[in-house]
Amino acid sequence: QVQPVESGGGLVQAGGSLRLSCVVSGSIFSISGMGWFRQAPGKQRELVASITSSGSTNFAASVKGRFTISRDNTKKTVYLQMNSLRPEDTAVYYCNTYYNDRWFDYWGQGTQVTVSS
Repeated sequence: QVQPVESGGGLVQAGGSLRLSCVVSGSIFSISGMGWFRQAPGKQRELVASITSSGSTNFAASVKGRFTISRDNTKKTVYLQMNSLRPEDTAVYYCNTYYNDRWFDYWGQGTQVTVSS
C-alpha cells in the first residue's frame, strides 16, 4: 500500500523559503510519477508541481520559477523547494502518487505552510 508522509512545513515571512519532503511507502515509488498539491481554506485542492519517474517536471503557472520538485528514489522521497514565498502560497501541502494513468485516492495528513506578509 502506498502511503505518503509529508513534512517540512511551517511559518515563514514573505520572500522566504521552505523545503518540503514526502516519504512514500510501498514498492512502486521509482516507477511512479509524483506530485505536490495544495489546498487553501475554502479552495479546491490544486496540483502545483509534478515529476515523472524519469525526472521530467511540470509546474503550475502560479509557482513556476519559484518552486522546484525533485526526487530521490533510493530514499523513496520527493521534495518541493519553495523560494520567494508569497502569502497566497499559504495552504496545506500534500504529495501523491501517479500510477496507471491516475492519482491515488489516498491522501496523507499534509503539511501546513503559512506565509506572512
